[in-house]
Amino acid sequence: MAPSRRAVLAGSAASVAGLAGLGGAARRRTRRPTPATVRGDADAWLGFVGDAMLGRSVDERWAGSESPESARDPAAVWGSTLPALRGLDGLVLNLECSVSTRGERTPNRGYYFRADPGWALPALDAAGASFASLANNHLLDFGPTALADTVDHLERAGIATAGAGRDRAAAFEPTVASVGGLDVGVIALTDQSRSYRAEPDSAGTAWLRLDPERPETRDRVDAALEAVYRRDPDLVVASLHWGPNWEVRPSATQRRFARWLVDRGVDAVHGHSAHVPQGIEVYRGRPICYDLGDYVDDYVVKEGLHNDRSVRVELAVEDGRLDRLRVVPVEIADERVRRAPPEVAAWVRERVRARSAAFGTTVEREGRGLSIPLATD
Repeated sequence: MAPSRRAVLAGSAASVAGLAGLGGAARRRTRRPTPATVRGDADAWLGFVGDAMLGRSVDERWAGSESPESARDPAAVWGSTLPALRGLDGLVLNLECSVSTRGERTPNRGYYFRADPGWALPALDAAGASFASLANNHLLDFGPTALADTVDHLERAGIATAGAGRDRAAAFEPTVASVGGLDVGVIALTDQSRSYRAEPDSAGTAWLRLDPERPETRDRVDAALEAVYRRDPDLVVASLHWGPNWEVRPSATQRRFARWLVDRGVDAVHGHSAHVPQGIEVYRGRPICYDLGDYVDDYVVKEGLHNDRSVRVELAVEDGRLDRLRVVPVEIADERVRRAPPEVAAWVRERVRARSAAFGTTVEREGRGLSIPLATD
C-alpha cells in the first residue's frame, strides 16, 4: 500500500539530497518504445484532475458532514462525478490547501486555504485518491505546523504525497503509489510562491524554476527521477504546479520542460495552476496535460474564462500499454463538482480541442467528452 512504499522511499531522501549536487550524475532511464508500455499485460484506469481546493467556503460547506448526526456526506463534495471516480483504479490530484486544524497564518498572503481533516480525509478516500501533490502555493498558508499535519494525515489515510516536507530533502523526495496492479512513481514540483520553498533546515515546497536550461533544475530533477527509478515503478508521473494564473496556453519554456521530462523517462505530465484547462499534447506516446484547471473550489468565475468549467482526464492502460486518454468535462457549482450538462460539455470539448490543436493532437468525440489516442499502431 502507499504508506509502506513511502516508508521505504523515506530512506532515499538523503540519497536525493546527495545526488542533487552531482551535476548530471543521475542515470537516465532507458527510453522505451512507442507506444508506451508497462510490464506485463496490465489493465488500469488512472484519473487525473487539477486543483482540489477544499478550504475556505468549501470547508465551511462540508465541515461536520462526517458527524453521525449530519444529514450531509463528505463524499458529496464530488457531486455527480463520484460514481466515475469510484470506477477508476486511482486518482492523482493537486491538493490546493493544507489539511489541518492547527497553524498560524503566514503574514501578507491574500488567500488562506485550509480544510478540516475530519471531513476532507473521508472525502479524499471516497474519491479513491492515490496521490496528492503538495507542491503548490498554498501548503504553507498556515505555516509549517499545518504543512506537517497535512503530510501526516494523508500518509495515515493511505494517500501518497510528494512536493512538500519538513526540509528540502523531504520536499523533493518522490513517492510510489499503488494504482490497481500498477506501481506509479511520482515527482511533484512547483515554480509558484518562491517564499514557500523548502530550505535545508526549514519546511516548504519543492520549488524550482522549471526550465531545462537551468543546471540546478536539471540536477535536482535528475536526482528525484533517479530515486524513483531505483524503485522500478511501472509508470512515472511528474505533477507540476506551474505557470501564471488564467493563461490558456503553456509557455515555450513549459513545453520544453515537459518534453525534456518525457525524454528522461516520465510517462505522464500532470499540470495545474492556471485555473483553466490548457491543451493536451502527445509526445513519444506519452500524454502531457499542461493544465487541467480546477476540479473543485469556491473561486469567483472570471468572465470569458469560465474557470468553473474543467475536465477530468482518465488514462487507459490496456494490455500493458498506454492506450488513450478519456477527457471528461465537469463543472463546479455550490462548492461541489458535477458532470457537465450538455451545453457546458460542448463548450469544454471545443476549448480542449482548440487548445490541443497547436500540438497536432488527435482528438475524437466520445459521448459528452473526448478521447485522445496514445497508441497509434
